[in-house]
Amino acid sequence: MSTSGAPRVPRTRPELRADERAQLTGWLEMQRDIIHWKCEGLSEEEAHRPVLPGSPLMTMAGLVSHLRWVEHCWFEVMLMNRPAVGPQFDEGLPEDADMRVEGIALERLLADYRRQCAVSDGIIAAHGLDDAGRNTDFRSGGASLRWMLLHMIEETARHAGHADTIRELLDGTRGYF
Repeated sequence: MSTSGAPRVPRTRPELRADERAQLTGWLEMQRDIIHWKCEGLSEEEAHRPVLPGSPLMTMAGLVSHLRWVEHCWFEVMLMNRPAVGPQFDEGLPEDADMRVEGIALERLLADYRRQCAVSDGIIAAHGLDDAGRNTDFRSGGASLRWMLLHMIEETARHAGHADTIRELLDGTRGYF
């Protein structure tokens, strides 16, 4: 993806015979890295440019913001029962407020996402895969950490696919792994 040689963001699959936890966290980490990789070299204008006529909020910047808040929701709110803060929980904002990032630099959004993933990783490391979420306000709040990790792999991978499409439509750059 990088025009100056090899990409700066590594994308490493977990070991083939790693234990369950290492595989789950390894696949999630790889999908997170793909999001960062797809953002390499984008200008602010490109990062905020919608490329799908029917989805004006589907920008690379909006996608990164959404993923940051999804990490917060599943690991801090659902698993730990911490306060539900963020644009997706603000009843005064539209449902898709987490993707409305006009004027917020991509670099800041990526840094916020990286910090949120570090918080999530700390929570994941401190809990067993069978530990259940503590949030009783949402049905999903009672899911096991294993379920949440599988869901986050699916969610992040789905959006990594969106990032593939966005990047190709922005500048023709293609590449998966």
